[in-house]
Amino acid sequence: MCLWCLCCVPGVVHGPVDPAESVCDMGWGRVCVFVKRLGKRADSRTLSLAHCDLTATDVLELATLLPSLSLLEEMDLSWNELIGGCLRSLTSHLQNVGGLRTLRLSCCRLTADDITSLGEALRCVPVLEVLDLSWNAGIGGSALQGIVGKLHPTLRELYLVACQLTETDATILGGIVSVLPRLCVLDVSCNPLLAHTQTEAEDGSMSKTEPGKGGVWGLGGLVPSLSHTPSLTTLRLHDCGLTTQSLSLLGGSFNCLRSLCQLDLSCNKGVAGGLSLLSPHLALLSHLGGLDLHLCCLTHTDLQAIIQALPSLTELTELDLSSNKEVGGVVSDLVSALPLSQIKLLPLNGCSLNQESLSALALAMPYLRCIDVSWSKMVGGHLALLLEALQPSVTQELRLSSCDLTTDDLLHLAVVCKRGVLSSLRVLDLSYNGGVGEEGWCGLLGEGGLGSLEELDLSLRPLTSNPSPLTWLPTLLSAFPHLPALTRLSLQRWTLTAQEREQVNHALRKRKVLLELDPVPFASSANQEGLEEERCEE
Repeated sequence: MCLWCLCCVPGVVHGPVDPAESVCDMGWGRVCVFVKRLGKRADSRTLSLAHCDLTATDVLELATLLPSLSLLEEMDLSWNELIGGCLRSLTSHLQNVGGLRTLRLSCCRLTADDITSLGEALRCVPVLEVLDLSWNAGIGGSALQGIVGKLHPTLRELYLVACQLTETDATILGGIVSVLPRLCVLDVSCNPLLAHTQTEAEDGSMSKTEPGKGGVWGLGGLVPSLSHTPSLTTLRLHDCGLTTQSLSLLGGSFNCLRSLCQLDLSCNKGVAGGLSLLSPHLALLSHLGGLDLHLCCLTHTDLQAIIQALPSLTELTELDLSSNKEVGGVVSDLVSALPLSQIKLLPLNGCSLNQESLSALALAMPYLRCIDVSWSKMVGGHLALLLEALQPSVTQELRLSSCDLTTDDLLHLAVVCKRGVLSSLRVLDLSYNGGVGEEGWCGLLGEGGLGSLEELDLSLRPLTSNPSPLTWLPTLLSAFPHLPALTRLSLQRWTLTAQEREQVNHALRKRKVLLELDPVPFASSANQEGLEEERCEE
């Protein structure tokens, strides 16, 4: 019970009340009422109102409550799209929470005026350390200018994911980070226009050109400014339209980024063929622990360049080269160059693995926390080769989606589970493996050894023409008591009768398990019949 409510309890004897304290208690009481109405709990230091469907009226009311939240350190208003365009009513009162350290406003449909008003208010928040403005498309197109020179040197994390930033914004962002010497995290992922190039036409207008063919190059306005952020530990440029020239410029900045621990350049297909421009500089990143280059269309030459650089990355624990088909042909060289005893994450899903690749990967299996070889047909019939290399209580995730697994593969997996090797496993993805027979599913679910499992996906392919009956349901139901940590179970495209559905729901009735099943068959059939009747009537 809050103090404001306590004052109203009959029979409670109170001494003389200080008017200032009374006003303070009433103010906190209003905060409690406001937050409770939104389904949240009041906290004097943390205000989390994400996903609350806040309106402009709510924002205005919140602004009047800020004087009663003078101890506030963290405010999260993310995923409230209705507050876009009215942020000024809140920011004009931010001086009342001058001790704010974290401010999150992602996905709020912020406008240029919102950013301007935020910039004006940030002068009153001298200790702000985290600012998240992600998923606000209205920021792209120079709106960032509103916070240039307004952020204090205390800022440590800046998130601008999916803000439709352009090459012009890259230059503005360069001006912002150049005065943030303590910046540790910079995430500008999902801004595919950030590294685009412009050229000047004869009429003086600017137009897009292919990367590398002259013009004012986007990242040229941002990367040089990173020399002023010596504390940067995480740089994420996922899906930013990077090119081979981007890699050259980025590599040249590594001399000033000696603290970098995480580098994400994934989903930038334009870098294909240019890793040799980056790899010689990787040795400067002596603290690099994670490198993400998945889905970059890497060539064999690119991969050889990376492999040559790996021995110098002595602190590397995570390397993501997944969804690059050429990787399958260099797994042996890759594993030989890695510091295997410390590698925890090496996903190779979608890498066209062959039998030689699997033999080489087996050398790394004892150390990997997360194993992902999904979408590799060669795994089917050869899973034992990987499973026998596992060490007890190491693996936490095992993803084998769409691997053409056989019944024997699952029986091998069952034996490994029975030995307790996968006692720490939290995620098991066996989806899209329709070739496994009933004996395989029963063998796996009946052996136990998965006491820590939280997520289990046994779904079939979405395009399965004849969904299979769940003949091994009794074994599944018997396995539930031995899966105490389970929070998600996916059985999509398996056919269950109404009675079987009821059995599954009954078995999980007292547990918070997300059960993913296809819609009830008769519902879809009824809809189809209705559509056919409508066609006949027409």
